[in-house]
Amino acid sequence: MESLWQSITLGRLSIAQWQRGSWLHRFTVGLLEPWRNSSLLNHYGEALGTLLISIILGLAPFVDNSLTALLLFASGILWFLLTISDKPGRGLTPIHLVVALYWGSMLLSTGLSPVKKAAASGLVKYSLYLMLFLLAARVLRHSRLRNWVVTIYLLITQVVSVYGIRQHFFGADALATWVDPNSPQAQTTRVYSYLGNPNLLGAYLMPGIALSLAAFFVWKGLGPKALAVLMFLTNSACLVLTYSRGAWIGMLLTLAAFALLFLAWLSVKFTPFWRRWALPAVLGAGTAFVIVAVVALEPLRTRVASMFVGREDSSNNFRLNVWSAVGDMIRDRPAFGIGPGNNAFNLIYPRYQRPRFTALSAYSIFLETIVETGFLGFTVFLWMLTVIFAQGWRSLKNLRDKGNLQAFWLMGAIATLPGELGQGLFDTVWYRPEIQTLWWVCVGLIASFYSPIQQHLSEKAPEKSLEAAI
Repeated sequence: MESLWQSITLGRLSIAQWQRGSWLHRFTVGLLEPWRNSSLLNHYGEALGTLLISIILGLAPFVDNSLTALLLFASGILWFLLTISDKPGRGLTPIHLVVALYWGSMLLSTGLSPVKKAAASGLVKYSLYLMLFLLAARVLRHSRLRNWVVTIYLLITQVVSVYGIRQHFFGADALATWVDPNSPQAQTTRVYSYLGNPNLLGAYLMPGIALSLAAFFVWKGLGPKALAVLMFLTNSACLVLTYSRGAWIGMLLTLAAFALLFLAWLSVKFTPFWRRWALPAVLGAGTAFVIVAVVALEPLRTRVASMFVGREDSSNNFRLNVWSAVGDMIRDRPAFGIGPGNNAFNLIYPRYQRPRFTALSAYSIFLETIVETGFLGFTVFLWMLTVIFAQGWRSLKNLRDKGNLQAFWLMGAIATLPGELGQGLFDTVWYRPEIQTLWWVCVGLIASFYSPIQQHLSEKAPEKSLEAAI
């Protein structure tokens, strides 16, 4: 069973052997290495990549999507220049391979799409995000550059969160019908800050919650640690004030994932008693806190209760009707889908929509993936997620064995993913540039910790009992 799992997650894949046998790798990577040695790119290339990623994350909540696209394209060019002028045999990870395969499944669905031009537009958008992943996986290998990028993002979240909290106290005009008009919370202010949508704001702040927790352990000194606590509190408060049910679910999943990873980090120092009871104690305490909060706070109780009233809630009813139409779309093109992107969806969905239930997406990233790329692409998508989490887990154990506090950035990135996916069960803000850029930077951060030698040593180390429980 262990051997099968290692095969599925590419844990035993020899990247070096693949690189030696790959014609594409041998004749591209390192092609311009002599030029780099005599150019400024040798000294400032990684720093320039860090600056570019920081600008993308810093501007995403405030600027037009076209500018973000231009910056993503620039990140792709920089990655290409750094790669072809690098030493051969560096930078590739199993995550890169499954991400490339996922892109290949989208390419296939584009070629077989009934609306090829619209699908090609969606493929270009996905490709731009993957360029950011490639650059992030490369430059975030350096701890100082990694710290810089995360710090810039966390500082930007404070600007976004403070403005959102201000909207709660001073009011904000609803830019759409975000609350059922028949609900007791019809007059509730749902904050949206600079992002224009409370669901989008919740998804944007989710990595900030996980990474501010990580910052508390990574940053040294009382002042920086106090700042990390403040960041966690403001990001969490602003997310709660979005009254986004999906974001609340995502936040709980993010915090639960971070807690489990933190327990794994501490498990090597546990006594036998705590190795057995730490996990149940933390999960029990977290569950009790959520129950008490829901019971004690009336606005929270009302919003949570609306999840279970079925079609009586207008938001629930809308999604159920959209999902019904999406199911018909999947049945007609189950293997390869209609092609990636919202343009393809907007052209095909009207043929299936229920009267009065227009939609711009499937309101579930899992259904959206099946609609766009079929069950073939969906299978690759699930495999990609599996490899990402597995590699992250292996890297975390390696860092723990060394006592390297950079592991907390890794915990934050890993914990972000189930949170975004949890919200994505019922929404598709995951596809917006503000969220996609964060998602792929987090995936790039996870990939940046990969080390074939460390991985091999970690596979020989015995598992701890708490890790087995997790």
